[in-house]
Amino acid sequence: MPASWRKCFNKKSRTKNGKAEMDNMADTSEKMQMKKEITLLNGVSLIVGNMIGSGIFVSPRGVLMYSASYGLSLVIWALGGMFSLFGALCYAELGTTIVKSGASYAYILEAFGAFVAFIRLWSSLLIIEPTTQAVIAITFANYIVQPIFPHCEPPYDAVRLIAAACICSLTFINCVNVKWGTRVQDIFTYAKLLALILVIAVGLYKIGKGETENLRAPFEGSATNPGMIALALYSALFSYSGWDTLNYVTEEMQNPERNLPISIAISMPIVTIIYLLTNIAYYVVLDMSVLLTSDAVAVAFGSETLSYAKWIIPIAVAMSCYSGLNSSIIAASRYEIYYTFLICITVTTTKYVQMLFYCALSDLDIDTEHKATKGR
Repeated sequence: MPASWRKCFNKKSRTKNGKAEMDNMADTSEKMQMKKEITLLNGVSLIVGNMIGSGIFVSPRGVLMYSASYGLSLVIWALGGMFSLFGALCYAELGTTIVKSGASYAYILEAFGAFVAFIRLWSSLLIIEPTTQAVIAITFANYIVQPIFPHCEPPYDAVRLIAAACICSLTFINCVNVKWGTRVQDIFTYAKLLALILVIAVGLYKIGKGETENLRAPFEGSATNPGMIALALYSALFSYSGWDTLNYVTEEMQNPERNLPISIAISMPIVTIIYLLTNIAYYVVLDMSVLLTSDAVAVAFGSETLSYAKWIIPIAVAMSCYSGLNSSIIAASRYEIYYTFLICITVTTTKYVQMLFYCALSDLDIDTEHKATKGR
């Protein structure tokens, strides 16, 4: 720790006996720990909630477009799940060896030092996390108002205001209490899983009725170009991103040496199986031309199969975005850092300031897009 910080932390205090003694706040801060409030079930919800975002509802066409057949696309979805499992298990090993919140930042700091970790931190702080959260919030707002404006575009300003309110509300919830944030995560993860189970159930019902025309020659026309197959695998891996979420909150987990690997071991097969079954349901109901051209595959699926209950799908997409945004806020606010302008404050306070900082930047990103669109 720099000498100037030590001066700030070292304060003189008096005991009841009147004797002077040094109160070393630096040592106290090193012993300070976050409350261990994240259980095994919360961990599974965080990983599943972050991995299963709006992509599986909106546009899972990347894999199908590059693989060019239903059969090969399903094989690639399975391979993506296996590769992601290997990466997640590596992170589980890192998380149980270096028991610090912050995921890649903490591991880079240990392995390569402060400078490289600093670059990683600020690229995430100023660019990656705020823009990602802004996009998720805008997607949430678009789908939450879609049932109100079924035949026209929703008001632009209303969508932006709802997106900003979404970010602010989740930031407030997570600032008030970690338990509130994990409960929100649990509830919306279960809701999104129920929506996907509905999609899967409809697909299995169609298969049971013998409506399997699309799957009779599943590998016909499959891509043989290695470059195309690699692009298909990349698209699948992108959909599986988020398996490192729990490593951002390692210090807040109960018994992380046990619960971190188990959470990953439970979550990865769940996500892989759900992705496979959901895509099979899409393939049974929708033609390839619809899958490759639709901007919202699940909405097209709902319109085709759910009749008057088709409004469920846009709401499910919105809940999926809300869950993904919540897990992103929880993870992004756990970088173990001390800003130069926040000297002498606790780790917990730093977490809250980070949440507010991300909230402000995400709202600015929403407003910046609005101004850029007006400028055109």
